[in-house]
Amino acid sequence: MSQRLKLEIKAMNAIAGEDLVVLVSDKLIPAPAAEEWLGEGGRSLIARAAAAERFKGKALSGLTILAPEGADYERLILVGVGPEGERDKLDFALLGGAIAGRLGHGRSADIIAALPGGDVSAAEIAEIGLGLRLRCYAFNQYKTKSRDAEQSEAKTAILRVADSSAVKKALKAREAIAGGVELARDLVNEPPNVLYPEEFAERAARLEKLGVEVEILDEKQLKKIGMRALLGVGQGSRRESRVVVMRWNGAGKGEQPVAFIGKGVTFDTGGISIKPAGGMEDMKGDMAGAACVTGLMHALAARKAKVNAVGVIGLVENMPDGNAQRPGDIVTSLSGQTIEIINTDAEGRLVLADVLWYTQDRFKPLFMVNLATLTGAILVALAQENAGLFSNNDELAERLFVAGKATGETVWRMPLGAAYDKMIDSKFADMKNSAGRHGGSITAAQFLQRHVNDTPWAHLDIAGTGMGSLSTEINRSWGSGWGVRLLDRLVADHYEA
Repeated sequence: MSQRLKLEIKAMNAIAGEDLVVLVSDKLIPAPAAEEWLGEGGRSLIARAAAAERFKGKALSGLTILAPEGADYERLILVGVGPEGERDKLDFALLGGAIAGRLGHGRSADIIAALPGGDVSAAEIAEIGLGLRLRCYAFNQYKTKSRDAEQSEAKTAILRVADSSAVKKALKAREAIAGGVELARDLVNEPPNVLYPEEFAERAARLEKLGVEVEILDEKQLKKIGMRALLGVGQGSRRESRVVVMRWNGAGKGEQPVAFIGKGVTFDTGGISIKPAGGMEDMKGDMAGAACVTGLMHALAARKAKVNAVGVIGLVENMPDGNAQRPGDIVTSLSGQTIEIINTDAEGRLVLADVLWYTQDRFKPLFMVNLATLTGAILVALAQENAGLFSNNDELAERLFVAGKATGETVWRMPLGAAYDKMIDSKFADMKNSAGRHGGSITAAQFLQRHVNDTPWAHLDIAGTGMGSLSTEINRSWGSGWGVRLLDRLVADHYEA
């Protein structure tokens, strides 16, 4: 990962950058705090330039113009925040991303962090800082030559604020979250010859530096525990499978933990039920759920969240060879339930089945949320706009929905029910791992539900959001890091002491 931003917080006492960034409403009115830096004729300059470029101050839109003669800066960058009456609709993280998109590589900019027609809180300014940082993320360490040397130069952004101490305090937590998102993005973007199960586990172990307790279970231990469904997926690979348990104890002893579980298929060929060659390279991202859980644990530990949290990830590589699992095989999961293998490309649910059962049995959590790039069917249903949400608990589902709206990592609840559950009954075993095309995302969720007992649980199918997702103001990366901000918000709003 290359971080191409230097972010500073300073009082509104001077302008030192090459560019000046000013926020304007749909009426092209800047904040009073920006007036003195615009210079004489500043408003007139804005009006004339906006008319020439048809700039209307629409939220997140931008306009760059040459500074007036005698100004202490070279360029004036206007970024719209929309109508003053629609302040509650403004996403400050996206605003930060939009600002970052207008800044030049290798240039410095003073950003007047003040809104026309109203005050802006330290938390909102910190969100702008978060957006600036996330937009400037780049994964380019495998490029030996840069097409444009300027593209590798860092941008310097100086947030000019009224109360620098309050903003710095608020930004500290956002920087912890940004670090978690960036870690998740790095993991998803890595090539599969570099990031295989053992290597992923070692990278998760680096969280110990933040105070996270990390336990790595190898194949010998997994066999002893009885994770036969998970081990069956990885038996065709020369890379050994792993399960990683990460524990952050921020609320003291005796407090029931919250739990997050991630699917970590570091490369998915489909196994014997092999995938088509076209696009198979994207299957390096089939561990986006595990990447999110790892990034979340980083965020919680880095901001010293007052919660006990457990993150458990199942790491396997699904490959075809003479020892690979076959369609028609029957395996016994950790729960004791038997599973008929219909399709070896329906492997993620086998990994999660064992890890979910293990987590609820060992840790007795307050709830479990699992994330997985589980089904292409969720893309058919929801495209890349929302992750699919399945849950056995209405309160947990509603809290996830609200957190999704707040962070922009939105979810949409999908149904569960007895009729769908019946579709995964097997003629030869307790259940089968695939029920065919119809309702594919739902039957996958029904499969998982058979391995959670009565623990409040939610399954997020992130096949459309975790990798190759839509480009946004705060994400230009193939690996999006989706879910870290969502789940951190869930914890912060409802589960911290």
